[in-house]
Amino acid sequence: MVRPSGNADVTRSAILAFLGTSGSASRADLARALGVSPALMTQLVKDLIADGLVRELSMSPSNGGRPARMLGLATAARRVVGMKVSKDHVAFVETELSGQIVRSDSKDYDATSFTSLSDLVSLVHAFVGEERDTPLLGIGVGVPGSVDAQGSGVVDSSLLGWRQVPLGEVLSRELHVPVLVENNVNALAVAERLYGSGREHAEFLVVTIGEGVGAGFVTGGVVVRGSRGGAGEIGHIVAVDDGPLCSCGNHGCIEALVGEKTLVEHARQAGIITPSAAIADLQGLADDGVQLALDIFRRAGRPLGRIVAGLVQVLDPEVVIVSGEGTRGWRHWASEFERAFRGALTADRRSIPVIVESWDDEAWALGAAALVASAPFYSEESSGEQGRRVRARLTNVPAGVVG
Repeated sequence: MVRPSGNADVTRSAILAFLGTSGSASRADLARALGVSPALMTQLVKDLIADGLVRELSMSPSNGGRPARMLGLATAARRVVGMKVSKDHVAFVETELSGQIVRSDSKDYDATSFTSLSDLVSLVHAFVGEERDTPLLGIGVGVPGSVDAQGSGVVDSSLLGWRQVPLGEVLSRELHVPVLVENNVNALAVAERLYGSGREHAEFLVVTIGEGVGAGFVTGGVVVRGSRGGAGEIGHIVAVDDGPLCSCGNHGCIEALVGEKTLVEHARQAGIITPSAAIADLQGLADDGVQLALDIFRRAGRPLGRIVAGLVQVLDPEVVIVSGEGTRGWRHWASEFERAFRGALTADRRSIPVIVESWDDEAWALGAAALVASAPFYSEESSGEQGRRVRARLTNVPAGVVG
């Protein structure tokens, strides 16, 4: 079957996600929930039924009108693994195609080690485990950096200390499964579109704060990647002249002003935490109302608010979604972020909603898993040969076969 590109691709994945989380729905329910025409929904469902991914269930109870045929997933017996790589650990999830998390784990990891790739292969092997009755469609990987393409997965990451690392090729070869690699914020944006607040919006901006600062922009239901897969690297926008050194080598980047490392260093210089303390210790002081700690977060909120306002002015999204580990302390960022953000917007955009998502490591890993869950419905340009392998497994792999 020739696959369409663009919004219809993601809508197919969103249908599976909706059915996976709601249990069943009619075509009319799906059209309303996902914001597409009944005619398009009818065609998409027809294709999904033909592919063996959706099945028709019983008729819905009638309230006097014509009863509707209910739809449900025919693909519960498919599993996906998602992993988010950080410099000191890897977070894993195993999900159903619908995005339902079956199990999760986190393991220590040193991205700077000479054996970092072989170590990562060993960690994935251990998580995936032995052959099981449920076929493994593939593995999605989220990384903090630029990725040339999901299907090839060559990574440049200043946070990991990686330059042109062929991550996708190595993992796919060693693990004998399809592997898709993407910038972790872009992967999170895919998950938001399929499973989260982005379900209700075709145009939205995801901003993440934590060790770094990143952004993912979805337009027409599709994540914008840029010419080299590096779209959304807002952490490396220079915000001040002669500012602190950033991990990318430039001075004054937004990441160097509001990233976790900088906030912790400010707290150490202020003498409110010890040299061995971490961001959790600083947040604890802010939670307890220590003024110097509160001031550190508030000062960080100002430049972040201005940068995000600039993105809103340029991209004109329907909503901004804020996520990442930094949102654990968002109430300390919020007042100055809002002041700077709204103040830097034109009057017609000042009412744009900002949704702050609760965060944990599973959210990042779920984003990576969403790369595989959505691969069967994206055009081949997005995922290349790896996406074709996922599609083949989805429609042709018999139960009980893994590999």
